[in-house]
Amino acid sequence: MSTKVVKFGGSSLADAQQFRKVIDIIRADETRRFVVPSAPGKRFAGDEKVTDMLYACHRQAQAGEDCTAALEKIRARYQEIIDELGLSTDLTGEFDTISQMLAKGANADYAASRGEYLNGIVLADALGYPFVDAAKLVKFQQNGNLDNQLTYNLIKNILGDMGRAVIPGFYGALPDGKVKTFSRGGSDISGSLVAWGVQADLYENWTDVSGVLMADPRIVKNAKKIDVITYMELRELSYMGATVLHEDAIFPVRMAGIPIHIKNTNRPQDVGTLIVAQTDDSDAAGHITGVAGRKGFSFINLEKDMMNSEIGFGYRVLGVLAKHGVSFEHLPTGIDTLTVVLESAYVQPLRHQLIEDLCAAVNPDSVAIEDGMALIATVGRGMVKNKGTAARIFEALTEAGINIRMIDQGSSEMNIIIGVEESDFENAIAAIYQKFA
Repeated sequence: MSTKVVKFGGSSLADAQQFRKVIDIIRADETRRFVVPSAPGKRFAGDEKVTDMLYACHRQAQAGEDCTAALEKIRARYQEIIDELGLSTDLTGEFDTISQMLAKGANADYAASRGEYLNGIVLADALGYPFVDAAKLVKFQQNGNLDNQLTYNLIKNILGDMGRAVIPGFYGALPDGKVKTFSRGGSDISGSLVAWGVQADLYENWTDVSGVLMADPRIVKNAKKIDVITYMELRELSYMGATVLHEDAIFPVRMAGIPIHIKNTNRPQDVGTLIVAQTDDSDAAGHITGVAGRKGFSFINLEKDMMNSEIGFGYRVLGVLAKHGVSFEHLPTGIDTLTVVLESAYVQPLRHQLIEDLCAAVNPDSVAIEDGMALIATVGRGMVKNKGTAARIFEALTEAGINIRMIDQGSSEMNIIIGVEESDFENAIAAIYQKFA
């Protein structure tokens, strides 16, 4: 029997009306056997996500304040869903446990994870499916890294004997049993892990958009939808700011060759976007798949005569970053110049120390840090076979009056990354999109 794993985001489960849509979607296809829910999201503009409410509740508890009222507000969100669906689900004991755990000093990960945990219980009752706590399946090592093999084995062995189940997303457990969460949006990863473990035929990721768009709709109005995209392309776009799918959700299903289908809970009839391992390069219309970017970068610019002949120069530069636990994004070089691109958040608290240590390590003729930079990636599997892609990108930026501060291209020739000043970010993305759309 075919098996689909279906993950629903917070907007898909924000209230009882959205729950009904989700239940109808699941029941419309008997192969949708394993369900991974997020915590309830915003119901309307200005509303709060349950996860944010739980974080706030934890901060109150940590400050020694009484968070009873805050917990009651969260409980009311779930009770409203339960009542409107006509369920008999009783979360009294669960909220008592949460209150006790917070009073005992439970960490923020535990508090935040309860959103998915409680939503999983409610959805399982509504569907008549068994509920399986993600802490029994998703395991982290003591250092916080995901234990891939143990997680795979547990999912395979526990869920493999079950016909159907609801498994909350976003969290798992450390070896000592303490709850550990993924980063925000991590329910995508949970769904991908479940799909990998049960060897699903398809991983459906249901959200509030009808697929992956070629550009951020907040920047480019009516951006075109991408019908088919490869894992590698989506990884590039997700990392550079595309938010439909968590970037790390790609790896588990990619290893198993399981396609991902991005679908819209509010418009289930829409085709969506299919994410696959490989596809015909000739169908990459317009020669690019999408354009995405992020702000918040700094450039460390080093200059030194005869740098290219100095053995170990780059090694010593990277050694300084490693010493401070800082990872770099890109490393464009010239004969006598080297630029290290890093997230500004890493640079700011270490600014003077980094300059001092770099001077001691490589004795540059000059070293300077530039802030307020943005990176933009133009991505496409068809780019490698189509001449003039880079020229069109640069032409678009020149016509828009935008100065390019950095150019970098991946060895796969699937992406071209340019650096611009943050003030040019939105205009640059719009200009590149319009050149290829």
